[in-house]
Amino acid sequence: MTHQLDGTDIKILRELQRNGRARRNKLAEIVGLSVPSVSERMKKLEEKNLIDGYYAVLDPRSFDIDITAFIFVQVDNSSFYADFVEAAKEEAEVLECHSITGDGSHFLKIRTRNTESLERLLSKIQTMPGVKKTRSNIVLSTFKETREIPLQEEVS
Repeated sequence: MTHQLDGTDIKILRELQRNGRARRNKLAEIVGLSVPSVSERMKKLEEKNLIDGYYAVLDPRSFDIDITAFIFVQVDNSSFYADFVEAAKEEAEVLECHSITGDGSHFLKIRTRNTESLERLLSKIQTMPGVKKTRSNIVLSTFKETREIPLQEEVS
């Protein structure tokens, strides 16, 4: 870990991961500090870019977004990487774009309405700069999905 965090910082971060709307008085109660102290700690965590933002997590099915898929993309060579990444970032249905090792060069997580919109998106992806090959996996069921990262206190 590049930043020194004490147990109180870890507790604040854990709670914010679980509930980004947690009120500062609730956080103060959890960690045993005053509200101004918690506010100051949160400000420092934000300044260190340890907190990237606060988001609402929406249920895709409530918006008729029924397809989640993972797409392995093989980009022909590294000269195309930057252009491919920029093109992928422009697609609203692409939720994540990762450069990977193993099969392919990039891994995309997408969410789209139905198989028809998936087919359209795949056609777009296959015409992005340098794309040589794609392989898609459609999600049937999801048992765990989180953005919460495991945090552990430093052992001295």
